[in-house]
Amino acid sequence: MSGARVPDDAPWLKPGPAARVLELLNGNGEEARVVGGAVRNSLLKIPIDDVDIATTAVPTEVIRRAKAAGVKSVPTGIDHGTVTLVVDGQPFEVTTLREDTETFGRKAKVAFGRDWVRDAQRRDFTINGLSADAKGVVYDYVSGLDDIAARRVRFIGDPNSRIAEDYLRILRFFRIHAAHGEGEPDRAGYLACIGGRAGLATLSAERMRMEMLKLMVAKGAADAVTAMADGGLLLPIFGGVAYTGTFAAMVSVERQLGLAPNPIRRLGALAVAVTEDARRLGARLRLTNAETRTLDSMGHRWWRLAGMDEMRARRRLYRLGEERYRDRLMLAWARAGADTDSDGNAESWHALATLPERWQAPKFPLKAADFIARGIAEGPGLGHVLALAEDAWLAANFPIEVSALEAIADQTVARFRRDHRL
Repeated sequence: MSGARVPDDAPWLKPGPAARVLELLNGNGEEARVVGGAVRNSLLKIPIDDVDIATTAVPTEVIRRAKAAGVKSVPTGIDHGTVTLVVDGQPFEVTTLREDTETFGRKAKVAFGRDWVRDAQRRDFTINGLSADAKGVVYDYVSGLDDIAARRVRFIGDPNSRIAEDYLRILRFFRIHAAHGEGEPDRAGYLACIGGRAGLATLSAERMRMEMLKLMVAKGAADAVTAMADGGLLLPIFGGVAYTGTFAAMVSVERQLGLAPNPIRRLGALAVAVTEDARRLGARLRLTNAETRTLDSMGHRWWRLAGMDEMRARRRLYRLGEERYRDRLMLAWARAGADTDSDGNAESWHALATLPERWQAPKFPLKAADFIARGIAEGPGLGHVLALAEDAWLAANFPIEVSALEAIADQTVARFRRDHRL
């Protein structure tokens, strides 16, 4: 127990959807509280993403009360006691108090209960084991308040046992430490993660993707991935080399450019050196096609971008488009070392990375009709001529004058006819 309270701006302490859910679940012998991340974040004074609620009421009673109050209910995980209530378009996961009877990760068998202490003790980390009632009073049965004050992420109970229940907790340990912890990771938890790393092979790619992408953008991500690499935890996830120095440099590059953290770009810095790495990551983490293509583009000959003059950089920007140009350029910069003031290159890298802010690539002005008028028949040859003309236009630095464009068209047709002896 504790006498602590959440701050007065906690969303369930003022009129609104969260307060309404608690009101309909409390009373007549039942109790509901806000649990987990919402309580943790309110005490840390950081934004709250979701408000999850635990209740002594069984799922059928939750559904009955919701119906009586005119609230939509969705049995999203009813076998595990979870019903989602939707109020004013906002979803709230409501889960009946429970205790695991057999632990097999996500397939654990559970029994519903009414004991708040046992429910807290079955959760993963002490800072996630707190609950708060509708009046804002915090209940702490696992010393979570002390760990919040210390910015420390600790497993509840024996770390080895908690990890064996669900090996995803290895990734969650580092992700939550990176987001909310300070200093070195808890030693007992760290060693337990190393000891349980073989269990990572049992996790689905989708679950690993979710946790890894969240970790990529956490404030302490650079230190966390270094700790994971030192403990041999990244190889089972990526199936290849992890470049922690490049990752830290990418964080620095983003900051120098004033860009928000990007999980895929940071993942590329951490694990992609060539295009084969991108394809392997795409399969191992079940990335979307768009995410895999982004990584593939980043890994494609990024080293050629070093030392470009602006004319060459403009041609790259034209070919790649703004996003892929910037991502690949940032990878090249990070691999060169983000803090390059000592050798005088930081300014030039910055100028290359910000080129899209100063210059917008024009559209290729010549059309198929320009070459048909010059006697090139429709078909594969026409496409080839257009590609040759575009290359010549880029080499000439994107001219738009009619005379220059006509000269490019004439020269391209003459070259094509000469090469094909037409």
